[in-house]
Amino acid sequence: MEKRTLVFLAEGFEEVEAVTPLDYLRRAGIEVISASAGEGKTVKGAHGISLAADLLLADLERAGKLKAAFWDCALVPGGMPGASNLAACTLAGTFFKEMAAAGKIIAAICASPAVFLAPLGILKGKRFTCYPGMEKDVREGLWTAERTVADGNLVTGQGPGTAAEFALALVEKLAGETAAEDLAGAALLKA
Repeated sequence: MEKRTLVFLAEGFEEVEAVTPLDYLRRAGIEVISASAGEGKTVKGAHGISLAADLLLADLERAGKLKAAFWDCALVPGGMPGASNLAACTLAGTFFKEMAAAGKIIAAICASPAVFLAPLGILKGKRFTCYPGMEKDVREGLWTAERTVADGNLVTGQGPGTAAEFALALVEKLAGETAAEDLAGAALLKA
């Protein structure tokens, strides 16, 4: 059965941190759906690049598909004010808490571990990384300066420059080590 990942997009998201995982996961044969947390499918990133989300988060909720049972992984890029905008979205917060409780894979990069996941209690007792300096606002969790950290069902990354490593860590979690190594080679990330 094909694995499914839901990628959340909120106004002001970090473009590289959204597009790289979307691309790499799809290359690995993982079904990836992007959902806008806003009113429309077009979501403007932190650097003025707009992406067309596959659907609206509200539409998933109305269809009864914003449930952990439908997904293997939930991913949120960072960027400001994207991480703050997503933190203000009740639907997203409820869904991520359900995913964590179900032991599903939670992925966040840059500002999002600190701004979005920490207030939900998802970092409690977990090793994580985030954009340097943002860890000072996290009361629970075990911060590390590593570029990408995988701890159980949680995968976190530091920022735009780690987006490929972050995406490969997710591919490994969802499709296995061989799939991640093959993708790294094909993308010329490793010689």
